[in-house]
Amino acid sequence: MAYLSENALKEMNFKSLGRGVKISDKASIYDAEQMYIGDFSRVDDFCVLSGKISIGRYCHVTPMCLIAGGQPGVEIRDFCTLAYGVKVFSQSDDYSGETMVSSLVPKKYKREFFASVLIERQVIVGANSIILPGVTVAEGCAIGAMTLVIKTTEPWGMYVGSPATWLKARKKDLNELEQRFLEEEGR
Repeated sequence: MAYLSENALKEMNFKSLGRGVKISDKASIYDAEQMYIGDFSRVDDFCVLSGKISIGRYCHVTPMCLIAGGQPGVEIRDFCTLAYGVKVFSQSDDYSGETMVSSLVPKKYKREFFASVLIERQVIVGANSIILPGVTVAEGCAIGAMTLVIKTTEPWGMYVGSPATWLKARKKDLNELEQRFLEEEGR
């Protein structure tokens, strides 16, 4: 995997770009001027990021993820990972049949749902999971592979299924590990 050079990243005109950020040269970035990417975060091959997006420090967006921030935006806080193929949407078409749905049709013929998404700190989202508009994935949650998240979660829970259901509580030990990591790294 090849990463874009510092100069190439600067030329993309991100709203804010932290130190040590790595973005694959095979990622597709649209509307970089609306994006914040925090220190030491990484975006891998074949990811698509578009619209209003904020990614915290030490976040990893692994291959083949889609973050569609659109107008309302997607915020991902520190120490989060989106595993292979995760999709996060801040807007959706109306599937009722009352309006048209093609992105090629003027808005006056459509009714779209727009709502921001928040992924709080220390969250891991498993492979091929989907997070829909208006959801907050609370601090410390683990979302299992192929989970459909349509409602806001409770902190420090493990969620699985379609739609997502609470499985069990998640340990909070990683909070101490985070502190030790930051102290040792001098950050």
